[in-house]
Amino acid sequence: MGQTEKWGLTPFPLIVALTLAFRFWLSAVFPVTGDEAYFIIWGAYPDAGFYDHPPMVGWLLALLLEVSSAPWVLRLPATLAPAIIAAALYWALREYGEEKARLAALSFLLVPINVWNVFITTDTPLALASLFSLLAFRRALERGSMVFHALSGVLLGLALLSKYFAFLLGLVYLATVLASPREHRPWRGLWLTFACALPFAAQNAWWNWENCWANLMFNLFNRHGNAGLSWKTPLLYALTLAYVLSPLALAQLARGRADLAQRGASFRLFAIACALPLAVFAALSAVKTIGLHWVLSFVPFYYALAALALSARQLRASIVFLGLFSLAHVSAILVAGSLPLETWAKSRYYDGIVFHFRAGEIVRELERYRGEFELAADGYSSAVTASYYLARAAEHGGRGDGDAGRSPAGALRQAYVFVFGTASSHARHDDLLTDFRRLAGKNILVFSKKPPEERDYAPYFRSVEYRELSLSGASFHLVLGRGFDYGAYRERVLAPLRERYYAIPRTLPQGRCYFCERYFGSPTCPPPGGKAT
Repeated sequence: MGQTEKWGLTPFPLIVALTLAFRFWLSAVFPVTGDEAYFIIWGAYPDAGFYDHPPMVGWLLALLLEVSSAPWVLRLPATLAPAIIAAALYWALREYGEEKARLAALSFLLVPINVWNVFITTDTPLALASLFSLLAFRRALERGSMVFHALSGVLLGLALLSKYFAFLLGLVYLATVLASPREHRPWRGLWLTFACALPFAAQNAWWNWENCWANLMFNLFNRHGNAGLSWKTPLLYALTLAYVLSPLALAQLARGRADLAQRGASFRLFAIACALPLAVFAALSAVKTIGLHWVLSFVPFYYALAALALSARQLRASIVFLGLFSLAHVSAILVAGSLPLETWAKSRYYDGIVFHFRAGEIVRELERYRGEFELAADGYSSAVTASYYLARAAEHGGRGDGDAGRSPAGALRQAYVFVFGTASSHARHDDLLTDFRRLAGKNILVFSKKPPEERDYAPYFRSVEYRELSLSGASFHLVLGRGFDYGAYRERVLAPLRERYYAIPRTLPQGRCYFCERYFGSPTCPPPGGKAT
């Protein structure tokens, strides 16, 4: 009884409260990052799809922007997700005992990334939809329930509209059925699950067909320029797993692997849900860096698996390790937050740090030029971050011009800063929003964190002026281009972008492509090696 109270009842609500309090504080004080601002822009322009990924995070942000553009509001899903997932794990595992259920939930809550990660990503809706889909699939297997198979499929569809990694969850369901005793394989239920997910996948496929196959081109071709065999990327992946999976619990699971095959159906499902996706990432890590966020939606299954396989004593030891590890992270964040900005002056990321922490001063400088100049940046991160802080400044300043006076989303649309130049594959969502034909003859200010080069600007303007902005020892640059030459820009920037990012393979049936239709008069783009007009 004493042990149950000590480890089961007392710490659980306290740790939930403490981690939530820390996460709310961090979500309110930490500047909005470039990736977050990028997704916030999606919310300001709600659509059936977006360039990089399926649309779910953009839809969530569109709803939140109806309330506020404050960082802590837009980060609410990410802030609350670990507590929601922990509660779901507790609910799902109660049948194995209250103590084990609480220990599993506590383990997940105390993984360091679940303590400090409050940032807006596509992985938040993916993790939530994936977990609830798997729990519904588990219930369907236990009860032979077609209703729960259908519910699992709908949730799988929502996961597919969050991120393509949800396809791995579909493979998990197939592998689970194949691993079941032959006489108990629920094929009808599995097909119903997939059938209920299919309309969501079809919606996303339709949007891609009508929009240059943007998601597929980005995820299969355009973002992998640095891929190749490397000994470093598997090592980094191993460190990533050690960071999120609790090495102590992992070692305990490895020592007890001999009797794992004797476990029941729930154990089999959680084991496959954890092992199969992580094994796929392990194979990919030979040629590609596996981001920390890639694995997050599969981490809850690992802690459910640990709860079923380990003793309460082993789980408590893992919790102590995770708690101390997370405490070290919290301490480091608090110390770093108390130091002057100039402490990081020798870091190669210093200009980015200053840009985010002093964004208000930078956008006030940019605002001085609005009216005479259209505002742009030379990269997507700078462009969308500036857009967000310009909109926040307009809201706080009480401006009521056009859209800005009506809603946070309207303020973002009014303040939008576009991308000038080639930038990177991540900047291509701007191709959906910006029409350079309408900028012909206009004056354009381009913000840059690096010194501008004459060849990147002089060919596209009647005259160019360069100015420098210094803040906290970091230098930023303003390119003032007057009289934009759209024709030169089309031939020297947009045409190479078409060949680099919009050469859609012949194997993909083409619907329409906004980029080629807008700038080159053809609803479709030439395939690789095809003739351009």
